[in-house]
Amino acid sequence: MPYTQHHIPEDRSLLITDHIYLVDILAGRMVTQVPAFMNRDDIRSAGMMGLIHAANKFQPEKKIKFKTFAEYRIRGAILDEMRKLDWFSRSLREKQNSVNRCMTELERKLGRLPDEQEMANEMELSLDDYQNLLGQVSHLGCVSLNETLDHSDSGRSFQDALIDNHKSSSPVEILEQHELTNVIAKILEQLSEKEKLVISLYYYEELTQKEIAEVLEVSEGRISQLHSQALLKLKTKVKNNVD
Repeated sequence: MPYTQHHIPEDRSLLITDHIYLVDILAGRMVTQVPAFMNRDDIRSAGMMGLIHAANKFQPEKKIKFKTFAEYRIRGAILDEMRKLDWFSRSLREKQNSVNRCMTELERKLGRLPDEQEMANEMELSLDDYQNLLGQVSHLGCVSLNETLDHSDSGRSFQDALIDNHKSSSPVEILEQHELTNVIAKILEQLSEKEKLVISLYYYEELTQKEIAEVLEVSEGRISQLHSQALLKLKTKVKNNVD
């Protein structure tokens, strides 16, 4: 359904009512990524705020589908609410930071992204213990493809950079988008085959971790570990390149 280029209340209300279904879909997908005390209603409430914000900020003249714009805003609002609640403990926060530091140091030392065994050795852990640590860190929202790369209101996210939007509003934006897309594409090629498959099935095919586990014939916990490891690698490499 077409929407006008003017921000009038009727347009915003129509955008919201036509896309409430997105909140329910995304809330269902993200329910496994949040702490136990944050229930589906809490997630949906945050998602609704994201949808409302998307309707207020939407600019049809940029030729971007509202559905795409709203999905990013809804996910971002849910993730922001999780951060606002500051639900993870100090000990887990310290574990998260230690994994991030180790990944960064090893990447610089090796000149490439480390695998799980190399990370385990560097952290003086067994492979099983390191993989269990990845499972814990994954519940912290360690990094998401929806995490922004800068702090502006229209900040680019990891996933934004993978979408080739040829109708950016300026040549500078087109160039920046192209460069970042190339950077992430190269990083994805450095992931293991299973890590790449998990990223593809989760973010592009939109399967749940349980469904991916069934496809790969491994446990759901192992998918969580692979997902966390893959996104740690993305975060380390992209942040270094962006910086």
